[in-house]
Amino acid sequence: MKRVSLADASASLALLAGVLALWWAASHGGWISRVFLPTPEATLQSLHEGLSSGELAAFTLATTWRMVLGWLLASLAGIALGVVVGLSATVRAYLQPMLEFVRPLPASALLPLAIAIFGLNPAMVLAVVAFGAMWPVLLGTIHGLVAVQPRLQEVARCLGLSRRAYVWKIGLPNALPDILAGMRLALTVALIVSVVGEMIASQPGLGQAILLAARAFRASELFAGIVLLGLIGLVSNALLALAEAQWLKWQRR
Repeated sequence: MKRVSLADASASLALLAGVLALWWAASHGGWISRVFLPTPEATLQSLHEGLSSGELAAFTLATTWRMVLGWLLASLAGIALGVVVGLSATVRAYLQPMLEFVRPLPASALLPLAIAIFGLNPAMVLAVVAFGAMWPVLLGTIHGLVAVQPRLQEVARCLGLSRRAYVWKIGLPNALPDILAGMRLALTVALIVSVVGEMIASQPGLGQAILLAARAFRASELFAGIVLLGLIGLVSNALLALAEAQWLKWQRR
């Protein structure tokens, strides 16, 4: 397993080096105008200057905070609603059509409606982020609870477990892999909707910084913001993957 992991890491680094080399060649070779594609060196310089001045660091912190808070709200709401729907076939029959209607709606498409109703404020953007990121957690929770083995349900009935005890001791542990998979996907959605919300609703963050840089044709600053967004996504996903591996240790025993 270690050899395979090392090979995968080497392949990933080789691909990254190839992409950087292609970027360097395209920018220095004049394949694409530097107005639209800055050199890697210029991007690193803008990244260093922005972080040194503190402005880019403040934008990064604002986007990360909005993403994490929206993701936490989405996770809590998705798990709570998923438990209600997953435990009752009657509730699923009533709510399933509405859930299937609302679920495909892009959260970013609802931002103009939310602005018209609630106005331009951070709480509005946070609510849209939570709404967009809730669905993977909700569907994962429902699937995990519905997939509980009939034998476990029979054991719960024989033991006389209450509904709450069943949820905590059987339902949620069984659904945990699906819930965690939904939470990882929800984290990506939260980052995307946070950036779009910052662009549309003029909220401070990397989305606003990228939009302003694009309007001013400051390509190096635009790419610096994109690099930071990629790093946020990479680090947050890696941390959640580590947490998932720890929480699911019992499955490998």
